[in-house]
Amino acid sequence: MRAQGGSERLLERVLVIGAGLIGTSIGLALRQRAIEVYLQDTAPGRLALARELGAGVPPRDGDVFDVVVLAIPPSAIAVELQRAQRLGLGRTYTDVASAKAEPEREAELLGVDMRRYVGGHPVAGRERSGPAAAHADLFVGRPWVITSTPNAADDAVADVRSLAEACGAVPVEMSADVHDAALATVSHLPHLVAALLAAQLTGSTDATVGLGGTGLQDTTRVAAGDPDLWTQILAANAGHLAAVLGQFADDVQRTLVDLRRLADGDRSAAAALTGTLRQGVAGRARVPVKRGQPAAGFVTVPIVVRDAPGELAAVLRALGDAGINVEDVRVEHEPGRARGVVELDVREEAASALIACMNAAGWEVYT
Repeated sequence: MRAQGGSERLLERVLVIGAGLIGTSIGLALRQRAIEVYLQDTAPGRLALARELGAGVPPRDGDVFDVVVLAIPPSAIAVELQRAQRLGLGRTYTDVASAKAEPEREAELLGVDMRRYVGGHPVAGRERSGPAAAHADLFVGRPWVITSTPNAADDAVADVRSLAEACGAVPVEMSADVHDAALATVSHLPHLVAALLAAQLTGSTDATVGLGGTGLQDTTRVAAGDPDLWTQILAANAGHLAAVLGQFADDVQRTLVDLRRLADGDRSAAAALTGTLRQGVAGRARVPVKRGQPAAGFVTVPIVVRDAPGELAAVLRALGDAGINVEDVRVEHEPGRARGVVELDVREEAASALIACMNAAGWEVYT
């Protein structure tokens, strides 16, 4: 694979340290491009599953890699980078942490070779963690931020650009501090707000929670993320996050005043509330297409199924018997009704066969 728009760098062998969601997804993506991927992880079960999924193979003693990817929490990056460089594992080293400035500072303090280290962050993910949630197309069309320091060698930066492009991502270069300020707004604040919102449900009755629909599901989805990992992420970017959370808190306080005025009978406060909602509409219109939608080359086929044991298994079995590979599955239940919608993501060329298969088996298909 060769980088576009810069120095050509051929990637043949990549070591991924950390077989979680991102590390495993990187392995799956690179192996689709015929790049050799080797995996390491301190958790034997997680590592075994990632390897079973085809994300990589065990490295051999004495192996040297084109790029070593540290797919581990932010607090572990500097020490692991130092260890990997001392062992001479690669020509270029990068990471995938969603906070960049703190790992960069810690690496410099440890005296690592900053010429060969280039920070990176694929801005993609899911609320689920671990290799079971990994997907080869996780990064397709998504930004992959590269936060090289002034000391980074040009060929090391080119290596990381090639890595991002091999995974289907779009490389974007910026400083670590600019990255962290941006992620505080578009990632870390949304996660924290979703967690605070979801936490309100813990004191609600089952009857109340049972009334929740897609709006509640959408706004709390990311709150299901690993709390330990997210504590590290938020702590590593605490300064920028505190600033944007303060601005958000000001907006909440202003809206609280408007609602109290309305509750007291002051209808003039409705105009302010409308203005807040219009700002929300304007902001939402700027959000890129969400990851939940299929990547280029894929389509979503929704089918209606009974909410009964074995129904989803029967759908997948029928497709398997027909030789149709499903890339992703999502289930939406209809409250109060004994049926639901299953969304099947398949490659465009397989869509017609999938629809024919489902119709023949008696399931309702909506296209």
